[in-house]
Amino acid sequence: MTSPTPPTTDIVAGPGGVMTDEVGVVTGDLTLRTEVSGFDVTVRVQYKDADEWYTVTGAKAPLRDPADADAVHAVVAGILNRPEG
Repeated sequence: MTSPTPPTTDIVAGPGGVMTDEVGVVTGDLTLRTEVSGFDVTVRVQYKDADEWYTVTGAKAPLRDPADADAVHAVVAGILNRPEG
């Protein structure tokens, strides 16, 4: 089962940025998306309004219930969104 509308939030990366598997650290204005496939969740980021998505390092995990993806997204967005530094 794939979530039809993954939760998405615009964030501002804090000092040090967000580490990704594909390109290393990304900084600045980003969009965060949490994707569910079956019972697995993956959090990705992109530069705001860009086309490419990058996997947040360490942000892949199994879920007991795919409905928990919204809670995972809220927690990750709360941790990574640091507009004040």
